[in-house]
Amino acid sequence: MWADYAVKSMSLIKMDIGVIGAGGWGTTLANLMAEKGYKVILWAFEKEVVEEINDKRENSKFLPEVKLSDNIEATNELKEAVLEKDIIITAIPSSFLRNMAKEISKFIDKDTIIISVTKGLEDVTFKRMSEILKEETGNKVVALSGPNHAEEIVRKIPAATVIASKDLDILSKVKEVLETPYFKVYPHDDVEGIEICGAIKNITAIAVGICDSLKLGDNAKASIITLGLTEMNNVGRFFGAKRATFYGLAGVGDLVATCTSEHSRNRFVGKQIAEGKSFDDIKKEMHGMVAEGIKTTKAIYDLAIKEKIDLPLTTQVYKVLYEKKDLKKAIKDLITLI
Repeated sequence: MWADYAVKSMSLIKMDIGVIGAGGWGTTLANLMAEKGYKVILWAFEKEVVEEINDKRENSKFLPEVKLSDNIEATNELKEAVLEKDIIITAIPSSFLRNMAKEISKFIDKDTIIISVTKGLEDVTFKRMSEILKEETGNKVVALSGPNHAEEIVRKIPAATVIASKDLDILSKVKEVLETPYFKVYPHDDVEGIEICGAIKNITAIAVGICDSLKLGDNAKASIITLGLTEMNNVGRFFGAKRATFYGLAGVGDLVATCTSEHSRNRFVGKQIAEGKSFDDIKKEMHGMVAEGIKTTKAIYDLAIKEKIDLPLTTQVYKVLYEKKDLKKAIKDLITLI
């Protein structure tokens, strides 16, 4: 069935595609498009990752036990993944995005569409990922977000995502390139909304991980998820997002998936913190993968202080992560504040 679909897709639209970042999600999206028949250039920072993908069709560091398509060519040269591409996907941690965007701007064609799949908010400026990419490159940017665990999608377990842009024409093009029978793509115009959803849900997942590790039960976990949705809405209003977005796939859908899944890195971080692990210990156990919620918590907390946005859950997560506040005291204070 999937092979038949790939053959049909090759005749739909010719595209040269680059993916920047060979983590689990970047590799999964590269493989999804490659299996449809597109030739994909996948940029990785690590030389050993490039060699393994090209020689063995595997990325054991970030996406183990998966055989990758022959249509993927990995490279350490950014220019190869950017120059003369119709579409590039940026799938790198938020802390590196601005510097990477500056590098991308040296090679990118003015008509290339950028798809941002990074979730977070920049420190100090509080800019969203699509804003950074637009600012540094001048290109049109589509934001992608949703309940999308790479470990499931790469194995063709059904999933859906949301792509957002004010430009409806490029949305239809991106949808055609990404959509498969197992990966449904929904176009949206609320870029601000889906990016804020993608950022805030990671903070909530850290809190849920703490809750699970302390065995506080399903009732407490449900309350935390609900509070997370409220804070998502509060921050979204500041950015001018549509309220309905937070009750859709990129909002409550991604929130539930991230807070309940064993695949969730941010939930894992919360569990490890509740067990008394240090950041250094947690990083080692994650084997190079990044939990965006740690950095995003600080950015959202600083925004809340500056703009006087009431975010009790984010505040307590921040105090636990950055001020080493006692967990029981944080939970007690959270209950008092809400």
